[in-house]
Amino acid sequence: MSQIPNLDNAPINLNSIRSKAKNELLNIVKNIRGKKCLVIDPKLSGSISLIVQTAELKDNGAEELRYLTAEPIQTELTKVIYIVRSQLDLIKSICSHIHNDTSKGIHREYFLYFVPRRAVACEKILEEEKVYELLSIGECPLYLIPLDEDILSFELDLANKEYLVDGDATSLWHIAKAIHSMEFSFGVIPNVRAKGKASTRVAEILNRMQAEEPVDTSDAGIPEINTLILLDREVDMVTPMCSQLTYEGLLDELLGINNGAVELDAPIMGIQQEGKKIKVPLNSSDKLFKEIRDLNFEVVVQVDPFMLSVLRQKATSMKQDYTEISTTTQTVSELKDFVKKLNSLPEMTRHINLAQHLSRFTSKPLFLGKLDMEQTLVEAQSFDICFDYIEEMIHKQEPLINVLRLLILLSITNSGLPKRNFDYLRREFLHSYGFEHIATLNNLEKAGLFKKQDSKSNWLTIKRALQLVVEDTDTANPNDISYVFSGYAPLSIRLVQQAIRSGWRPIEEILKLLPGPHSEMKKGRFASIPSYDTLSGSLNTSEKLADGRRSLVLVVFIGGVTFAEISALRFLSSQEGMAYDVIVGTTKIVNGKTLIESFFDKLGG
Repeated sequence: MSQIPNLDNAPINLNSIRSKAKNELLNIVKNIRGKKCLVIDPKLSGSISLIVQTAELKDNGAEELRYLTAEPIQTELTKVIYIVRSQLDLIKSICSHIHNDTSKGIHREYFLYFVPRRAVACEKILEEEKVYELLSIGECPLYLIPLDEDILSFELDLANKEYLVDGDATSLWHIAKAIHSMEFSFGVIPNVRAKGKASTRVAEILNRMQAEEPVDTSDAGIPEINTLILLDREVDMVTPMCSQLTYEGLLDELLGINNGAVELDAPIMGIQQEGKKIKVPLNSSDKLFKEIRDLNFEVVVQVDPFMLSVLRQKATSMKQDYTEISTTTQTVSELKDFVKKLNSLPEMTRHINLAQHLSRFTSKPLFLGKLDMEQTLVEAQSFDICFDYIEEMIHKQEPLINVLRLLILLSITNSGLPKRNFDYLRREFLHSYGFEHIATLNNLEKAGLFKKQDSKSNWLTIKRALQLVVEDTDTANPNDISYVFSGYAPLSIRLVQQAIRSGWRPIEEILKLLPGPHSEMKKGRFASIPSYDTLSGSLNTSEKLADGRRSLVLVVFIGGVTFAEISALRFLSSQEGMAYDVIVGTTKIVNGKTLIESFFDKLGG
């Protein structure tokens, strides 16, 4: 089953972005004559599957497809194309392949394409390994991948660590380049708001790019994207450390969604084949999934005897329809209507199976206890209770990621831990999980996620001012974004909400309490046109585009965004009086687990 999402209902022409990326890939394959073996960086394979079908690559001469590993390539073909990110370990594997071929007297033509652009450090390795002259080198500028009809990914999974820990700002140039390339298609974005060190830097680079390579606005009407909001993940590290409670968010937390699909054991999906894995696509092409993805999981499935009531009711209704149609004569029109319903039956079965599987986790005391502790930490109720709970988790050797998520929450909501507590938990953690994790803890400390207390905590002030904790949240009929975490409103989305409703000026003092600087600017020829609001004001008076569509707000998360935050943005966009559609850009879709894992480092690695 295809994983490629249907983008026809997107609020902006994402098909044009996908087509451009697809053409870049196909041209690489097409322009090298004859049959060839295409070797793809495994981390890029999912992204590539979202923009081009395997059959299309084969139709253009990619006779064989392989994933890049350290092992030599087994192929009889004499032309090999590598498509990889600019990562040193990947380049070393390619060097190893060429050395292996040379030692066996095998002669091939090698082509190497960097995504999205070549890197000097990688080319230096090729020279040192004496294979540079044997390669034809180019670039494959895949800066943007549409993951769904309102989500764009830059596919920079290490952007957070690279910037916060390694001081490498390369990814920021890539992000600015991707946004600037969008401006050539959709017009110069007139309003830019940024919060955080990385975001303000991207805004500056974007401004410079516009000056050096201006977008022609002479014939342009109102730009499709009215406002760009850039947010550092560092500004809100609390949200990804909390367990997401939307249906899609929980699927990602517990099963891991990769490039719009989850891979799980066949029996979970009712297919009795032990040892077999199946890939289940999850995007807006699945109409039922589109309908329920952003709901709080309590609404999708109740952990009681009436479990899965919403989905079961739909399936039961269809069974009754089937009985009726089997026993009575129907008109052609009625038959057509029933066939349409029947086509959605696999979707219902799929989500009943998935929801049942999730409910096995969500009903466990371990999961519920973790939720309670997250709530306690977010509300900043009792340092000692939280400290003792985490200490007990460490001594019981509970899953390492679970411990780190709560440890980071405790640290962030207290502006670090008192030195005595910090040293004690660090020592106990290493004794329990192994001293090979020293490098990882050092990375987390450098990123400001687990550190010694250096100032009085301002979390309570931020929480109150932005109303981050909402009592008596109605998850079934929500009237606030806090439903996505059953009572906690994501800080990041509160900032977006504020920017759209009344601008950031009223919360200037709160912004100063959050990490990094903030900036607001107007760009292009619209800087002096009164019909665009002043940056201190709201965005709620947007003009409609020529074809009647609403203008867009593009919210870009540098360092990753969670599915729960995307659900909260969709909720905002759907509210009465909202003048904009919202589209999300991100370096990667993340959750607490994947975000922490990006900081993992082997001792001496």
